[in-house]
Amino acid sequence: MAIEKVKEYFKQFGMEDRVLEFDVSSATVELAAKALGCAPERIAKSITLNVDGGCVMVIAAGDVKIDNAKYKAEFSTKAKMLTADEALSMTGHAVGGICPFAVNDGCKVYLDESLKRFDFVYPACGSSNSAIKLTIEELEKYSGYIKWIDVCKMR
Repeated sequence: MAIEKVKEYFKQFGMEDRVLEFDVSSATVELAAKALGCAPERIAKSITLNVDGGCVMVIAAGDVKIDNAKYKAEFSTKAKMLTADEALSMTGHAVGGICPFAVNDGCKVYLDESLKRFDFVYPACGSSNSAIKLTIEELEKYSGYIKWIDVCKMR
């Protein structure tokens, strides 16, 4: 199970105990916010896209969506979401639990500027009922991100 892979990843940093698991689903921004009792924008959602046959994962605030013009300017291609099967095979995590931790080789992680307004956020941890509370600095450290980008807009 991918959550075990994520816990093992965090174990090297002594942080596996910070992974939260819920009795309810946290598979969507709304469900995760409800499970955590927080505002939806604090959910660090993972948006997986196909760029030249490869996987790009954009970690963004829960209240934004991809801005097609900004995305095309950044990646020189139209935003094309991965299918559920593609997301699983390319990231190593199933839809509902996709996160930037312990991802498969070749999956490129980017952090969207929409997250910078927060001191902490909640990304998923590999299952549809998990999350972890991280500061933005911790998200940078543990996500293996390539760079900060600005490819989203408010809903």
